[in-house]
Amino acid sequence: MSLTSHLEELRRKHQTLSQEVEVAQRTPSTSDHEIAQMKKRKLMLKEEITRLTPH
Repeated sequence: MSLTSHLEELRRKHQTLSQEVEVAQRTPSTSDHEIAQMKKRKLMLKEEITRLTPH
């Protein structure tokens, strides 16, 4: 997998997770712990994107 396609995949996953977090925050049955875990995964993706992006 090329770096470009890997970054695109990471960005896609980050965007999908962002949407899932928004939905979860509006859903009363989603626990704060679940939302926190989703946000943590989202942050990890963002950090990897930043690390791999050529400067």
